[in-house]
Order: sequence, then C-alpha cells, then structure tokens
Amino acid sequence: MNNPASNNDRIVTIKRTFQAPIELVWEAWTQPQHIASWWGPPGMDVKVEEHDLRVGGSWRYTMMMPDGNAFVSEGVYTEIVPPHRLVTTANFRPMTEGVTLEIELASSEEGTAFTFHVIHPTVAYKEQQEKMGIYNGWGGAFDRLELFLSS
Repeated sequence: MNNPASNNDRIVTIKRTFQAPIELVWEAWTQPQHIASWWGPPGMDVKVEEHDLRVGGSWRYTMMMPDGNAFVSEGVYTEIVPPHRLVTTANFRPMTEGVTLEIELASSEEGTAFTFHVIHPTVAYKEQQEKMGIYNGWGGAFDRLELFLSS
C-alpha cells in the first residue's frame, strides 16, 4: 500500500463531499454501467472495454476525441477495500502515463467524503500535469459524477 504522506510532493489531491450514501458512490466507481455514465469530460461518450474488479484485474475505457482519435484510460487494480478504498495504476493515453490513483471514501453527515489522490512518479511530472490542467480535467469528471449520483 502506498503511503500518500511519504510522497506528498508528487501527489495531486482533490477532495469533495457527495450528497449520496457511500455504497452508491462505491458502485459509481466500480460498476461498468455506472462508470460509463460519468467518467471523462462532459460531452464525451465512454466505452467500458474491460473491467475486472479484483486485485490484479485490468480496466480499460475509451473515449473518442473530437479529432477522431481514441483517448484510452487503463490500469490494474492493486488494492480494493469495499466500500472505502480503491487503488489502481493508471495510464491516460496520450496525455498521462505511469500514475497511481487512490480513491478513499468515508461516510459523513453530509453523505460521502471523497478523497482522490493521483500519485506521479516524479515531482516534475506532477508539476507538468498541473500545468496541463489536471484539476480542471478531474473536476469536470467529478462534476459529472455528482450529477450522476443525484439522479
């Protein structure tokens, strides 16, 4: 298990509270039919090509970009603790490769506290991703997730 505190200088963290029960937020992250409803930026359709939810299992989602090229998201699950924690390697081709995603969920009075970490291999790579708009990119996806959870 990665310890985010040990490599903070390489981590992008996004926190939100979703007004939904933790079980529903977990299902949104782990059920292919739900993932296809919110993953990615607004206006892009997502095709779940592979989703093997087990430690060592692979996932692969594709989106067609306006220029006709495929944007591929894929990784391998390294830790699964329902409904609280999900860790996976991740590549987002052609933009980002070799990162780890950590999703942490906790029940709260407001619904579900959500903490999302993107762990980069180097500080320089993290800084490059920040300049490319990682907060806006994931923020748009999480806005879609919030809408999905409220429907």
